[in-house]
Amino acid sequence: MTTRSKSVVERTFESINTLFCQHLRGYVGGNVTRRGSGVQAAWTVAELQDLLDEWVVAGWQPRPHEGLRNPDLPGRILSPNEAYAVLVARAGYLPVSLTGDDYLELLPVEWRQINDYGVQLDYRTYDCPGLAPYRRQHSGIDAKRGLWEVHYDPYDLSHVWVRNHRDGGWITVPWTHLPMVRQPFADFTWRYARRLAAASGADDQDETMVATVLVDLLRRAGTGPPADRRIASRTRTAAALPLRPLPPPEDADEDEEGVADDQDQQALGQVVPFGAFDPLADY
Repeated sequence: MTTRSKSVVERTFESINTLFCQHLRGYVGGNVTRRGSGVQAAWTVAELQDLLDEWVVAGWQPRPHEGLRNPDLPGRILSPNEAYAVLVARAGYLPVSLTGDDYLELLPVEWRQINDYGVQLDYRTYDCPGLAPYRRQHSGIDAKRGLWEVHYDPYDLSHVWVRNHRDGGWITVPWTHLPMVRQPFADFTWRYARRLAAASGADDQDETMVATVLVDLLRRAGTGPPADRRIASRTRTAAALPLRPLPPPEDADEDEEGVADDQDQQALGQVVPFGAFDPLADY
């Protein structure tokens, strides 16, 4: 933070305290010594984050701000939403596609130690030669007690991505039992496989045992139910469908039907031309 930006940050914190925090149940001011003794937290951190996000969208963004002015409207104070709309109207909007690193940044995060056997998440072990220089090493993040940042896709647990806090970038780490499973699986599928293993009397913390159950579960999910069960299900579905209306009698007036068909064909064949866009026209 520079000296110039410090005042902006402090003013923003003051606005959050006066416009948001003071209206929360349990707020006693910015000084923790005013809390008294035996005071319990009224909100969790996740609940406070949700409330703050809602306030930013509904309370802060539409609120006029003295620092937001438009040269064409010098007497009007704009809100952040209005200032953004003016800039988009003047300069346009260019959507930028996310890169692969951006997608990794948006994935859920866990903090883990890189051990001799690799990284472990929910009784799954991930390892690769790229982790060799960092085994049992401090990540350099003191706030996380030296743990390493691990991102994972909850819908495809076949790989995880470890942020390289030393040299930058990401290390793609496969699951050690991936040659055994050979297809992606989600976190809820893994949890269900653990429950099946526990129900059968096996150890649901044994990675190899759970992987065996997972292979069988994925195989059965791919083949679907037996043929007799599929036929019975289709029969029940067909019986539940409403009856179709009967066709009109054969002695209906064929001339009227022919006229209606001609009208339908004319309606379908009518083409409405589009005018050419003229960028110099005054719309």
